Amino acid sequence: MYIARQPIFDKNMIVYGYELLYRAGHDATSYQGNSAVSSTATVMIGLLELGLENIVEDKKAFVNFDYDFLLSDAIELISPEKMVIEVLETTTLDQKIAERLGELKNKGYRIALDDFEKEIKSIYLLDSIEIIKYDIMLTPFRQIADDVRYALGRGKVLLAEKIETQEEFEIAKSMGFQLFQGYFFSKPHIIGGLKTKSTSKIIYQRMISELHKEYPSFQKMAELIESDVNLAYRILKVAGKEKSVRSINKVLQMMGLREIERWVNVLLLQDLAEHKPKELIRLSLVRSKFGELIAVNSVFHDRKHEIALMCLFSVLDAMLDLPMEEALSDLPISDDVRELLIYKTGELLPIHMIIKCYEKGECTDIFRMTDQIRMKAEHLGVLYVEAIRWADGIMRVL
Repeated sequence: MYIARQPIFDKNMIVYGYELLYRAGHDATSYQGNSAVSSTATVMIGLLELGLENIVEDKKAFVNFDYDFLLSDAIELISPEKMVIEVLETTTLDQKIAERLGELKNKGYRIALDDFEKEIKSIYLLDSIEIIKYDIMLTPFRQIADDVRYALGRGKVLLAEKIETQEEFEIAKSMGFQLFQGYFFSKPHIIGGLKTKSTSKIIYQRMISELHKEYPSFQKMAELIESDVNLAYRILKVAGKEKSVRSINKVLQMMGLREIERWVNVLLLQDLAEHKPKELIRLSLVRSKFGELIAVNSVFHDRKHEIALMCLFSVLDAMLDLPMEEALSDLPISDDVRELLIYKTGELLPIHMIIKCYEKGECTDIFRMTDQIRMKAEHLGVLYVEAIRWADGIMRVL
């Protein structure tokens, strides 16, 4: 089973939950929420085996179910505290479904209508529904304004899906939507102005430059870190676990060059994302580890560190609200990484495309791309969950 997740935010850009996108096997051509009843148990057990808490942490899992799925007992393998039941838009809302949704609601499950397109007053089982999802590409804001007001008057929670820009987020919020789904948070909001650099960012750049020298100096790096008390504290926090450690230089030697480089890049991104949603840096960390693991299991195994860095910086433009070319201008990165991040071309493109397709769950070509880099597509699910787990560990330390 292959699984990915998409964040769902509240009005304050705090993650409320994740919609899980999955496919049950090789014969599926895209990530699917609907499946035959015979595969229901397989999908549910698969989610449990991967460890739902490893996929959504302490947030809610939004999971799609079709008609047969809803009527099966397997749906209750996951507790109501962890899951929101999404009723697929293709589901026939008849009396049997109405009774089943009422039963599930009484057991504590929150029920959501997915990609809702009908007139809301026509839904006779509305009392069982708590969340209504609108795909704003299928149902533009102006088309649903009256229904939105009616739903809010009935105390429903409205979720705007496929939000792609900050402007769409603001419009949805002003209309009364409470939840928001889409990758709008990972895109730059360019409004002009000058790029500013704090002292600490200059130190980061000098650290990265030193690390890329043929013979990096631990002493020079230690002196740079010691000149910024905040950076010195954070390096000691993530690496100085031994009580006997008495100097930054000693800490750096214990960490090693690769580990220093990784942490310098992560701490740099955290500073750049200071006024951005935490999910943005989490996304960059998941991509970084996912890209590294894909590389290890492909023809790019000798370039895993380069690919990890490429994926880590894949949202740098959104963090700085600058075009990617300008955001990368001061960083000593390889030509291949620069080409991919700016122009979306070059030999590293397949890994970038695999990650993007996997995140959005909209790619029917993922097997061709994994074949292109000589890796097995069935490994992606396990690697993705491992990347999420690793990123969560990093976020707890930051």
